Amino acid sequence: MSLLSRIISRITPSSKFFSDLWSLARPYWLSEERWIARGLVAMVVGLSLTAVYITVLVNHWNAAFYNALQEFNRAEFFRQLLIFAGLTAANVVVAVYQVYFNQMLQIRWRRWLTEHFLDDWLANQTYYRMALQRSGTDNPDQRISEDMGLFVVYTTSFSLGILSAVVTLTSFVAILWGLSGTLMIPLGRVGTLPMHGYMVWAALFYAVGGTWLTVIIGRPLVQLSFDQQRYEADFRFSLARFRDNAESIALYRGEAGERVRFRDRFGDILRNYRSTMERQKRLTSFTWAFGQLALVFPILVAAPRYFIGQLQLGGLMQTAQAFKEVQGSLSFIINSYPEIARWQAVVDRLVEFRDTMHAVADARSGTPRIEIVRDGRPGIHIQQLSLNLPDGTPLLTDFDATVPPGGSLFISGPSGSGKTTLLRAISGIWPFGRGRIELPDGQHTVTIPHQPYLPLGTLRRTLTGIGSSETDEQPPTTAAAAADDTELLRVLSLCGLGYLAERLDEEENWAQSLSPSEQTCLAFARLLVLRPDSIFLDEVTSAVDETTEANLYGVLRDELPNASVISVGHRETLSKLHDQRIELQPRSDREVT
Repeated sequence: MSLLSRIISRITPSSKFFSDLWSLARPYWLSEERWIARGLVAMVVGLSLTAVYITVLVNHWNAAFYNALQEFNRAEFFRQLLIFAGLTAANVVVAVYQVYFNQMLQIRWRRWLTEHFLDDWLANQTYYRMALQRSGTDNPDQRISEDMGLFVVYTTSFSLGILSAVVTLTSFVAILWGLSGTLMIPLGRVGTLPMHGYMVWAALFYAVGGTWLTVIIGRPLVQLSFDQQRYEADFRFSLARFRDNAESIALYRGEAGERVRFRDRFGDILRNYRSTMERQKRLTSFTWAFGQLALVFPILVAAPRYFIGQLQLGGLMQTAQAFKEVQGSLSFIINSYPEIARWQAVVDRLVEFRDTMHAVADARSGTPRIEIVRDGRPGIHIQQLSLNLPDGTPLLTDFDATVPPGGSLFISGPSGSGKTTLLRAISGIWPFGRGRIELPDGQHTVTIPHQPYLPLGTLRRTLTGIGSSETDEQPPTTAAAAADDTELLRVLSLCGLGYLAERLDEEENWAQSLSPSEQTCLAFARLLVLRPDSIFLDEVTSAVDETTEANLYGVLRDELPNASVISVGHRETLSKLHDQRIELQPRSDREVT
């Protein structure tokens, strides 16, 4: 391999990077928005080419302006000032609209990319399965909220920067070649060696050599940038988790332990940032020295022809400016390397996130071992259901149960016997196992976890699932859509929450403002509004007293007499509130009563 090819291989990103980059960008450019996107690109590219053309005109203006100064030609001097004013005005208009259309492209692309990643992440509980399988994809929220924005900005900026560099290089190489003339290199007794266009060769040598050294110095910044994104996201997550669990931490007096965790995670940020600083210091030292030398290097190289009278002052300045444009185009990687390192890190993180989501989806789309069937049979039928942990450890074997319409089943057992996992499998979110679950076709199913989910927004939205925006993806049930204020107030009163009647349209974080027992009552009120046909409850009443528990189950049975109910829990009082009971044993031995 030649020296030049080795240098080029070191200064350019790997083919895998470009392959990953294209795999992320390609779907948008072939999407339903492709024509708008391509139109915006055409405008931005056209403006970029116009900017290069104006730079070429400014280069020619340099020669005329400095020649007028050298010749003390006052009239020509003021004429050139007017020309410069026109070129500057045109340059300002082009620069403003290039930025405007570029930003318009970026926000449209980011919106499209974010929506599609969110669709993949939320579809079929992919987010949940990724957590179960411990995929190693840290902080997906940060990758969606931050990395995608950086990906779009870096990709558009560097694509246009490369295009501009190539066009500028093409335009000014011809100018610089013509201005360079021929340099006669003395070879002693042999004679002289003519070097045509020697300024072009000097610019090429200067830029490629500098870029090669830049990549050698700055290559570790790629991994450092990748790690910095992860550490920052980990720290933000720990702060958000602290906020969401503020009451529990206060009751446990857990501030000291949380402070240690905060310091540990922020320490990772500091250590990685200091390593980045050290590497950036070396890179900045070189690039600044390289840039400062570039100010005088072309004049030094062109000076011999100037001092022998082959160049006027205007020609010297035009040559220096053309050299600067050529060298700047060839030094694009030098000037942008820290950002290129961050760009590569962002691409790596998004590709890792996307591939993990696809792997989870592919695993789900294979032959399902837990078959959930919706047919015309009424009630819930569970046949030969066996469950495993994610690592393959057996948890439950050959579980059978039938709950008719209006019937109820209580599943009890010691901790670790698989009660909650069984409910997850019946709800369709636990993929590890085999068996068959039959649910009624076309009927509505609701599962309430141990900690009820209360969305942000109004109390009305929490009860009905109906938001204030038409963009809500989950349509409300027929019963929820028909529920008026009278019905909402009635169910609140039935569940012991009548005092919340005046707060139906109040925006609040209900998960924090309501006590655990109030959240339990609100979850039951929501069931009465949604009126599902199948209900799965995971230790929902553990936060309320036995009297409230009995009242809530009694209201549920009175209001929804045809619903099939499956509950899991520890309390013996739940047994008499259900028609059937199955007790899970550590070895999956079952007693049916």
